[in-house]
Amino acid sequence: MTGGAMDPLPTAPGAAAAEAEADEEADPPAADSPVPPVSEPRAPDAGRMQVPPGNPLLLSLTLQELLARDAVQVELVPEKKGLFLKHVEYEVSSQRFKSCVYRRYNDFVVFHETLLHKFPYRMVPALPPKRMLGADREFIEARRRALKRFINLVARHPPFSEDAILKLFLSFSGPDVQSKLKESAQCVGDEFMNCKLAARAKDFLPADIQTQFAMSRELIRNIYNSFHKLRDRAERMVSRAIDNAADLLIFGKELSALGSDTTPLPSWASLSSSTWGSLKQALKGLSVEFALLADKAAQQGKQEENDVVEKLNLFLDLLQSYKDLCERHEKGVLHKHQRALHKYSLMKRQMMSAAVQSREPESVEQLESRIVEETQLVHAYLPLTSHILGAFVNSQVQGHKEMSKVWNDLQPKLRCLFVGPHGAPAPPRPPQDGPSAH
Repeated sequence: MTGGAMDPLPTAPGAAAAEAEADEEADPPAADSPVPPVSEPRAPDAGRMQVPPGNPLLLSLTLQELLARDAVQVELVPEKKGLFLKHVEYEVSSQRFKSCVYRRYNDFVVFHETLLHKFPYRMVPALPPKRMLGADREFIEARRRALKRFINLVARHPPFSEDAILKLFLSFSGPDVQSKLKESAQCVGDEFMNCKLAARAKDFLPADIQTQFAMSRELIRNIYNSFHKLRDRAERMVSRAIDNAADLLIFGKELSALGSDTTPLPSWASLSSSTWGSLKQALKGLSVEFALLADKAAQQGKQEENDVVEKLNLFLDLLQSYKDLCERHEKGVLHKHQRALHKYSLMKRQMMSAAVQSREPESVEQLESRIVEETQLVHAYLPLTSHILGAFVNSQVQGHKEMSKVWNDLQPKLRCLFVGPHGAPAPPRPPQDGPSAH
């Protein structure tokens, strides 16, 4: 489990008193002071290069265990008309909480804001964009898929999944979930205020944390770029499968239309009316097989959209949330938090416990510990690559197998289309590799 799930570690009375005195004597940072780095590079120490045994920052969950935490479905509810605009509502069902609630997009927005307020140094996935004027069904469906990916990433994130606001969002069936979410965030600080390993965060970090973080960030950046290209190609293949299905269906309909043509055959035509009638009848019947081929191609495209493209998008959403987390740190979120925490500690000194008082000087290590945990979470999702590749290969094998069967069943029905020298049906001749020798 992560550090956020551990019990508070006791602080020695003498150390707490010394830190309290140091806090009272320290001046708050100047408003225009530069943003401090996460930490200064430290010389590798042989005693700290090894991660301490039983490190609570180590993520012990596998991909299967993460995926098994919950499976949340997000489905569209038929639109309800308002005075001016139609409102889109979603049915959100959680397997873990055995709940089914209805949510609007703005409910997701408030939930997202609450997560960022409480977990500013965690990977909070981004929400899809707000509805545009004149949004079509394609936009609405794409946003539904994005909301489903968002809530599943949140529901499977170790600290998020154990927080009360997730259960509130997924199970509260009252009339105003937004007010409940906002109430739950009142008088609750972010993780730095409630961190249960704050006093000893630095004890669980390797000495070369900055070097490791830089290497891991570069790796994740490269993975993101590769997965982005894979997703784009997968989308193109799905689009081609859907286009192929449409073309096959139209092809069959045109054959049927040709077979249904009632225009009489001219008297001077070399082809007999009976032969032409047989050909038309055969052409008309082929539309059934081509419709079946079109259905198989459409099914394959739909399956790959759900099992390949969506899983690629899910992993890309996770990687993007990691990039967003790094950007929040680089833009000075940590520095702003340090100032706010210092001011808050001065106001509430008498009301806060010694454990909370001692956490402010350790805020740098706290953030580093969060980045270590979130980086491990990204790595835990990497085996999803094999799931995606397996789904793609299986879809291609199954799709080609099913379409091959239809093509093979279609071949015998073409015999009447090939007329021999005496007007009798003849089977098609295989193509020749080159000119026949005489």
